[in-house]
Amino acid sequence: MSEVCKVALDAMGGDNAPSEVVRGAVNATQKEKDIKIFLVGKKVQIEQELSKYSYNKEQIEIVDAAEVIETGEPPVMAVRRKKESSLVKAMYLVKDGTADAFVSAGSSGAILVGGQTIVGRIKGVERPPMAPLIPTAKGVSLLVDSGGNVDARPNFLVQWAKMGSIYMENIVGIKNPKVAIVNVGLEEEKGNALVKETYPLLKECRDINFIGSIEARNIPKGDADVIVCDAFVGNVILKLYEGTASTLIKKIKGAMMSDLKTKIGALLIKKSLKKELKSLDATEYGGAPLIGLNGLVVKVHGNATSKEIGNALIQCVKFKKQKINEKITASLNVEA
Repeated sequence: MSEVCKVALDAMGGDNAPSEVVRGAVNATQKEKDIKIFLVGKKVQIEQELSKYSYNKEQIEIVDAAEVIETGEPPVMAVRRKKESSLVKAMYLVKDGTADAFVSAGSSGAILVGGQTIVGRIKGVERPPMAPLIPTAKGVSLLVDSGGNVDARPNFLVQWAKMGSIYMENIVGIKNPKVAIVNVGLEEEKGNALVKETYPLLKECRDINFIGSIEARNIPKGDADVIVCDAFVGNVILKLYEGTASTLIKKIKGAMMSDLKTKIGALLIKKSLKKELKSLDATEYGGAPLIGLNGLVVKVHGNATSKEIGNALIQCVKFKKQKINEKITASLNVEA
């Protein structure tokens, strides 16, 4: 019998909570039998949303939480003071072992703070990175770090490269994933102080497949499977990526609808075009996990719809089944 993955879902987090969050939870239980979801938030509102659907009652449980951490609140203060918030209560479910994972579309800052102070880091992990999958011409790559650590040290990046490689090999199924560090050129002597110090350390690392530097223009080509950088660089890459993809999709759709000829052409290629454009949609890949914590913490976009929520929940199941945390612990050569 398969082991059930228990996920604490912040039902009040994000622009579309709780309606899209609850819908995403229901969708996930319909697609994945090995999942149990704790919907954490205002009980009355959650019950109203759940009443709209038919679902397996054994797979969804409500945990009442009276407070909500708003996006604009100071993260550290909010996590400390709002103990009855949906975000904090959901994280404590992971801390005490009731849940294996946490998912939220809420405040990024509060999730980062709560992840480290409530869930806690795996022994030996210096700083947990936020690591989303981004679409490329060859499939997907893992961008690590994209939001957790704006100021980083060389040893952090080396650890992220190792953890990212484990994630890509076990979650995405890429054997011996290619690791590259973001740089302004391919030559080893190029880069800022952080890159110059980190490059030789990655080069000497025997348990990753380091291929050198990668320039931003080559990231969409899929030249590397694990893209390593500090969170300042990573977040700029991620936001530019998302904005470019959104603009490109709108431009293509606009061109296809511009006149009768293009509309006929659009009908002829609709199926193929839809498939290709789908690959540019970030919501297809679930959320961005904070890798290296004692439990899985996943951040989805603040405006996440039920599709992204559902994909993130299913992502948690795979993470647990592949025993990612155990493999990270083993790679760091420390006792759990």
